[in-house]
Amino acid sequence: MALTLGGGPLAARPPDTVNYHIDGPAHRLLWHDFPRRIRALFGGEVVVDSDDAKLLHESNLLPQVYVPFADVAEKLLESTSHHTHCPFKGDASYCSVRVGDRVAENAVWSYPSPTSDASWLAGHLAVYWTSMDAWFDEDEEVFGHIRDPYHRVDVRPTSRLVQVVAGETTVAESRRAKVLSETGLPNRYYVPADEVRLDLLEPSATHTVCPYKGTASYRSLHRSPGGADGVITDAAWSYPNPLDDARAVAGHFCFVADGVETRVDGAAVP
Repeated sequence: MALTLGGGPLAARPPDTVNYHIDGPAHRLLWHDFPRRIRALFGGEVVVDSDDAKLLHESNLLPQVYVPFADVAEKLLESTSHHTHCPFKGDASYCSVRVGDRVAENAVWSYPSPTSDASWLAGHLAVYWTSMDAWFDEDEEVFGHIRDPYHRVDVRPTSRLVQVVAGETTVAESRRAKVLSETGLPNRYYVPADEVRLDLLEPSATHTVCPYKGTASYRSLHRSPGGADGVITDAAWSYPNPLDDARAVAGHFCFVADGVETRVDGAAVP
């Protein structure tokens, strides 16, 4: 994914197909400005409010937001005895966030004396994303994790024949599908709902959140009407209310599961 994951240029194992050599450690850090205001809320209180946030890109990890000490509500923080060591950044000290009777334990960390290679961490704090009740990029709530500015989602219409099969059953077939390309991930093919055997699908309780596409709702697949031949759990998903970058896949289903195969012009795709 983006710079530090999935074969990106700063990943621990960058691609071989380049004409340059990175003279440096295999574990790489990149620190740069986050371009917008960011806020975090907990228990109805604003814990973070910063228009001077930074993003730390680190090999094999998602980008992490850091903000200056002055942009965190110090009155809500309680120092703890918890410490961790990172060979690339130094020794981290932790604080909990307390609002009334609610406590997010060890939710905030900083590097009081970072390593010389990461000296710019001094004077900044980071907060575990899931420890807060809500995060906002300007006034838009962001779910899952901060959006990486080097991560893209592109959706294109395709007239190629897209088929979804489960055993001998054709579950979907379309020449009006959408192909969704996402940084670091294989292409996914989304088929319009009116070209899917909806009678074989059953709503699932499963939902997942993607900060780039939105909240996905899943359906399980009956191999035949009535489910006599068994069920493939969470075989398909859709985005009923996708975010802007994935808006074109609204009303479409994507299938990825053991026992289900998607074919494009007759060839199976990963």
